[in-house]
Amino acid sequence: MNLGITGASGLIGRHLVDVALRRGHEVIAFSRNPARGLPGCSMRPFASDRPPNFTGCDAIIHLAGESVVGLWTEGKKNRIRSSRINGTRLVAEAIAAMTHPPEVLVSGSAIGFYGDSGDVEITEETPLSSGFLSETSVAWEAEALRAPAERIVLLRTGLVLSPQGGALGAMAPLFRLGLGGKLGSGRQWMSWIHLEDIVGLILFAVENTDIAGPVNGTAPWPVRNSDFTRLLAAQLHRPAFLSVPAFALRLLGEFSHELLDSKRVLPAVATSHGFPFRYPELAPALKNLL
Repeated sequence: MNLGITGASGLIGRHLVDVALRRGHEVIAFSRNPARGLPGCSMRPFASDRPPNFTGCDAIIHLAGESVVGLWTEGKKNRIRSSRINGTRLVAEAIAAMTHPPEVLVSGSAIGFYGDSGDVEITEETPLSSGFLSETSVAWEAEALRAPAERIVLLRTGLVLSPQGGALGAMAPLFRLGLGGKLGSGRQWMSWIHLEDIVGLILFAVENTDIAGPVNGTAPWPVRNSDFTRLLAAQLHRPAFLSVPAFALRLLGEFSHELLDSKRVLPAVATSHGFPFRYPELAPALKNLL
């Protein structure tokens, strides 16, 4: 199958390209800097002002977008909104212009769609919440649903764990120095997923024609922040006595909600379709990654 992948040079995209190529797929990678190239891929531009050329793509996996990590200044929020909403609009327009639309569009989204849920378990049927990331995710998904693809999957991704970057890449050096600790009360639920499993789930959604609509990209066993802290420290053989009080985190503004809000998200669709998680529990996942 010919896979068109936007965001192919990102944390998930790089690993996705490698796995897709090993499985025998052809990959067309879309990048804002296509001259850099990716081994084994054809490269095409993904510009911010015109639809990309998806000719020849049997499936499209749209992962491009500004990272949500960081201080949410108005400029940062505008980049998050624009890269996701406008970028996905261009993807939908490009698909609409195709003589032969792709069999499937897998479009990235986020579990921020659900907002703070306390201890309540969340599935794909849980209604949306309010707040910046929730409202952004709704508009983001709405643009994807405009695409005339035969099948559309909305991948609501949780905290992706990888030693090469993302949250774990930032936390591990601090924990190795003995500077790790829980955030706020530590009671908030964290919905995470191993990099290998999110990539596997993307390809599972591409290849499984029964899957459409929202799909939670999270492991089956979310954990509280205090347990995440304890397990990460234990894996690195370091203490984790410190904690960051909630009031200090709130100095980060709206982004503090991503650290303090509780999201107990379950991958109900993936589980019901028999997706074989390699790392359903956190301790083995951290052991593999670190």
